[in-house]
Amino acid sequence: MHPSIPLIASVIALVNFLLLADLSPIGAAEPMAGPVDFIPVMGKYGEQLDAVTGDGQAVGLFVAQIGPALGLNDVATTLTAKNIPQKVAKELGVQELTTSAQRLIAALAAWQLADRITQALSERTIPVIVPQAARTEWIQSSSPLASLTLTIKELAQLSEAKPDPTAADRTPLALSAGRLALDAQQRAIAEWWQLKTWKDRIRTVRGRSRLCGTWQWIIHNHQQHHQEQKLSLIFPPPGPDYPLVSGLAETIVLGENVYLRWEINGQVQEDSLQFTKEGKGLEGTFVNSQGGWGSISGKRTSDCKP
Repeated sequence: MHPSIPLIASVIALVNFLLLADLSPIGAAEPMAGPVDFIPVMGKYGEQLDAVTGDGQAVGLFVAQIGPALGLNDVATTLTAKNIPQKVAKELGVQELTTSAQRLIAALAAWQLADRITQALSERTIPVIVPQAARTEWIQSSSPLASLTLTIKELAQLSEAKPDPTAADRTPLALSAGRLALDAQQRAIAEWWQLKTWKDRIRTVRGRSRLCGTWQWIIHNHQQHHQEQKLSLIFPPPGPDYPLVSGLAETIVLGENVYLRWEINGQVQEDSLQFTKEGKGLEGTFVNSQGGWGSISGKRTSDCKP
């Protein structure tokens, strides 16, 4: 079962705000204003991006400006919180959030570099300024991109070339810079999505932790002449090493409410339940695609076992 953790008041407020303020079901489509637009953010904080050469600076820039500007206020709030107990920090995935924030800033920095090289080439600004070694080394260590290595190599070669390189001389760098821009953009989108969906992943882990254990269920089907069926279900702990119960397609736990969706042999059943008896019981109803409906009564018979 999910362990109870003593928290100081500020941590309780933080966790409740982050995980309970937005109660949209996991897996449901979240309203979005459209694809995130990085370009205005990169333009506004371009000078700050230029100055980043380490993970600490990257997290600082994310927390203070870029994170909130990209709609990631909850992540920024978590990364600035103080005195979070170690168990809570692990539950919230603070280390993973920190790493993802660093990678996002590194991807934006690489993207910015690629755009500036492309602009310099289009304006025939020669030589193109080679970025600081410390900056490119940090980008590669935080968010490795093979196209960045190639771009830096082509940039150095062009900078050492004749004063007025031809279009053919500039083509290899233009191609590698274009590839770098695309790779960095894709990396930035992936990291942004990882951060944007963070709370849903935490809720999923919490829900599976609360359900984990062996349960005895009694299903009363009103469609089948009030037939009762008894069965034993084992819900595993959260994590990729513990697959879900066969047929269980979706699990949502919000507070005391539990939603389960089962898909077996083309048939669908949805269970709407509530925890009772301090988490040792479950009571609720079900409906299925065959027209069946009725009640479910569950009792936990053993605790969570990895």
